[in-house]
Amino acid sequence: MPRDTDFGHYNTVIREEEVVRVAHFDCFSGISGDMVLGAVIDAGVPADAIRAALDSLGLPIQLEVEHVKRCGFAATKATVEAADQEDYRFLPDVEAILAKGALTPKQRELATAIFRKVAGAESVAHGMPLERVHFHEVGALDSIADIVGAAVGLDLLGVEKFTSSPVPTGSGTVKCAHGIMPVPTPGTAELLKGVPLAPSVIKTELTTPTGAAILTTVVTEYTATPVMTIERIGHGSGTKDFIEQPNLLRLMVGTAAPERGQTEVDTVAVLETNLDDIAPEVIGFCTERLFACGALDVFAVPIQMKKGRPGVLLSAICAPDKVSELEAILFRETGTFGVRRTTATRAKLQREAVTVGTPWGAVRAKRGWRADGFTVLTPEYEDCARIAREHNVPLRDVFAAVARA
Repeated sequence: MPRDTDFGHYNTVIREEEVVRVAHFDCFSGISGDMVLGAVIDAGVPADAIRAALDSLGLPIQLEVEHVKRCGFAATKATVEAADQEDYRFLPDVEAILAKGALTPKQRELATAIFRKVAGAESVAHGMPLERVHFHEVGALDSIADIVGAAVGLDLLGVEKFTSSPVPTGSGTVKCAHGIMPVPTPGTAELLKGVPLAPSVIKTELTTPTGAAILTTVVTEYTATPVMTIERIGHGSGTKDFIEQPNLLRLMVGTAAPERGQTEVDTVAVLETNLDDIAPEVIGFCTERLFACGALDVFAVPIQMKKGRPGVLLSAICAPDKVSELEAILFRETGTFGVRRTTATRAKLQREAVTVGTPWGAVRAKRGWRADGFTVLTPEYEDCARIAREHNVPLRDVFAAVARA
């Protein structure tokens, strides 16, 4: 019986007669928080709506919007005017600021998720517990405004799915709170685990931690050319003006619908490690922790290792934004010395949660289908087992009743 898996609220069920509203980040010149903010405004989100949300935070910040050109191309430049502050902020400080703002639950959830993603990356990069991580650049007033403004703007776009091109990070070095660091900085590199990168000849930081955090929080598929019908295009300008290329983030907004017989496709990360000299119970406990943290699937395969030792290949499949969290669990729980990771493109059925009637009561199930008419129905094991126990009937009879429904 296949494991029933939760694939996250960003994935969208698509019926043949329906279309899905999508937005595609074309990051040919990288991505930053202010570029996202400029792009969503250029794509039609009212700047006043974002200003109202930022004003509600009660911070001394002001959003300025202007029309600029980068290498001759028109774009919108969003700039947050804020005083420099020397005090560092911790994640609870930022969450308290978000709690005071007049944001919708979805906007607050998205902004919080972005900040927590940054905190997780910094925790790994600096080797300290999450609660002790203090934000440097990302905790500054202008970065808080960039993230909150981007969360509000992306919500107001009204799209159901975000995709992105491969991401160039730039090259060379950049000066940050910890001194001169190579590009990408450790925090940005951690955020971009599992994300396909693109080469760049620009000797500067093209993708910032804020931009990487926003991107990896909302994007579910990385593709150079999205399958979509474009309705609007927004250009968000970066601060610098390059000679080699326009310093722009292009945001395409439109609709997509599957072709006849087409399945959904997304990008996943595959983590695996070879284990020997480890108790089976430890592998079982690690598997539970991986699933609890959001793994899409976890499985163990017996293997033969060097010197004839029997071992286990433990594999976990996850969304790209879960790589750092799941890797931490694998290292902590198994004591392994290394975790391999690869990126894979996954074809999957479109799906929806349904309730199926049986002679003994209702059973939750997941229905999957393709546009060519193929369907499959998988019942929730726990519901079927509960009914089998309560009515003293064979479990296989409950499964059969669901299949006949």
